[in-house]
Amino acid sequence: MSARKSERLLNVVICLLVARTYVTKERIREVVEGYAGQTDDAFEKMFERDKDELRDLGIPIEMGTIDKFFSDEVGYRIRRDVFELPEVHLEPDEAAVLGVAARVWQHAGLSEATTSAVLKLKAAGIQTDQSALSAIEPHVGASEPAFDPLWAAVVARQAVRFQHLRSGASEPTTRTLEPWGIVSWHGRWYVVGRDRDRQATRMFRLSRIGGDVKTVGEPGAFTVPEGTDLRSLVTELAPPRPTSEAKVRARTGSCVSLRRRANAIEPYEDGWDLLHVPYADSSVLAEEIASYGTDAVVEGPGDVLDGVLWRLRTVAGV
Repeated sequence: MSARKSERLLNVVICLLVARTYVTKERIREVVEGYAGQTDDAFEKMFERDKDELRDLGIPIEMGTIDKFFSDEVGYRIRRDVFELPEVHLEPDEAAVLGVAARVWQHAGLSEATTSAVLKLKAAGIQTDQSALSAIEPHVGASEPAFDPLWAAVVARQAVRFQHLRSGASEPTTRTLEPWGIVSWHGRWYVVGRDRDRQATRMFRLSRIGGDVKTVGEPGAFTVPEGTDLRSLVTELAPPRPTSEAKVRARTGSCVSLRRRANAIEPYEDGWDLLHVPYADSSVLAEEIASYGTDAVVEGPGDVLDGVLWRLRTVAGV
């Protein structure tokens, strides 16, 4: 299906969805881009084909009378309560696509042609309900403040600079990135691109980006490498999902990062809590626990305990 035809069909749906009454065929011809300029015969054939295609897609186009006293004047409409879908559960990759579409829709609003169609309906005295457009608007949450400026930078091909708090770190670091795209992965949003500071491809979770995202340089300053597959990159760069759990004693008020990730926190004894910390890589967790010194003591399992002891002995020169 061509882009022009897709836009025309979408505009027919919007025209019939926002109107509070039946819309005549003549009015549809006036307000929907693509119908204007057609001969009567060409318009009739095009409109009938469009109706059939939309109905084949499951869109319930109704036909009824404009005025109950004059049954010969008919029109068309789409009832919102019939058109709306029930709640749909998406896979992460499907949510990613709709998520970006949702943000683009939210910021771009309606296309120029669609806006024109709605305005023409209102100008003709037909009451419209633009809230009905939410029935065809994709909804996927992306509440992180960094999303908007990063998405704008992706579109503009402009580098950005931001503060990023790495997992387990106590202080954020400044990163400069050429953003190639934004991807949803396991329910979280990430930006992927070339890290100028590390001279390598990197991925950053949006919820860990704090403060303002600032643009660096001019738009169009970089290009995305040909053949880049963001989904594959995310799979490679994403930290592995936790598959094990360690029990760690932590002094009250310490080990904030461990506490934040803990599946459970139990009182242990005076001045101590027992943390149930999920992890994927025992060496990574051991390094983090060792950095807390005497504020953290591993209860198990053995591979994490051995990793912590090895690091502490190395530091002590034993």
